[in-house]
Amino acid sequence: MGPFPPSFGNLYILVAVDYVSKWIEAVTLPTNDAKVVAGVARLLQLNELKEHRMFSYENAKMYKDKIKAWHDKNIQKRELISGEKVLLFNSRLKFFPRKLKSRWSNPFQLVKVYPYGAVDLLDEKTCRQFKVNGQHVKHYWGKPLERMKVTITLEDP
Repeated sequence: MGPFPPSFGNLYILVAVDYVSKWIEAVTLPTNDAKVVAGVARLLQLNELKEHRMFSYENAKMYKDKIKAWHDKNIQKRELISGEKVLLFNSRLKFFPRKLKSRWSNPFQLVKVYPYGAVDLLDEKTCRQFKVNGQHVKHYWGKPLERMKVTITLEDP
């Protein structure tokens, strides 16, 4: 549109309307030759790409928040008490397939439970104490054979 009275050296107004969203953008121009109009059109295309990128970013953030809420909801709350025996999950075991070796390490003595989920464990074999994430431990209920053993005493009538 134009020419208009000069304002800050600009005489023309380029108006662009998005076909789908009906979004209107107006840019002031000093001249209306092809180079300037093509450059502004390119800037408008870049702005449109930037809008699409921001829309994608917002959608990815919403998806990430939903997935995080779902995972946080499914975390099991464990009541850990000092002095209990626990098993430690070994997340770095990559040498063997899952079917051949358990990912839970031998029982450890629970020394201290910190707020926000950290725990101190004591390895009874080496007497070494270390701190781990409380979500990587689970209760140790004893040897499997001891749990299944049943003792019945028989007496003569």
